[in-house]
Amino acid sequence: MTTARASRARRTARGERGPVNWGEYAAAVHRWELITGRPAPYPTQPGRHGRPVLAPPFVEWLMGLPPGWVTAGHLELPRTAQLRALGNGVMPQQAARALRHLLDDLTHLHRPPCHPSACPTTRDRRSGVSRPGRAGGRVTHPPGTTRTSTAAGPRRSGTRSRR
Repeated sequence: MTTARASRARRTARGERGPVNWGEYAAAVHRWELITGRPAPYPTQPGRHGRPVLAPPFVEWLMGLPPGWVTAGHLELPRTAQLRALGNGVMPQQAARALRHLLDDLTHLHRPPCHPSACPTTRDRRSGVSRPGRAGGRVTHPPGTTRTSTAAGPRRSGTRSRR
């Protein structure tokens, strides 16, 4: 197996590019080629010592970015800077999905919990104001207020007796 690797490295170093064997990823690569509308670039390029290294145009293609987004010649970025920029970047499809989810969450936060026509209303006995009730007909009270009891029985005063 090392001889196949060495011959591929020598072939790549001389600029000869053979067909890429995508192996088990062939279906995914072909599908992404159809989605992006362009063929997959060669995944490696010759490194300093003649060994193949990851090619930035391939990473750019994998992320769904237009050709030259980071790898354009006029940017004059070295390979490591290109890969760093691509590694710190966000795929446009992923960003769009995240924004959709965020906007959905914001829409739900600003929507009233219950539409008045769909909720049963209850009348507050003290103020006489109609308020939307909870499901099940239970009345909610604002925090810090006490509920008046209608049950028959002795009422306690506000002070506690010492025994």
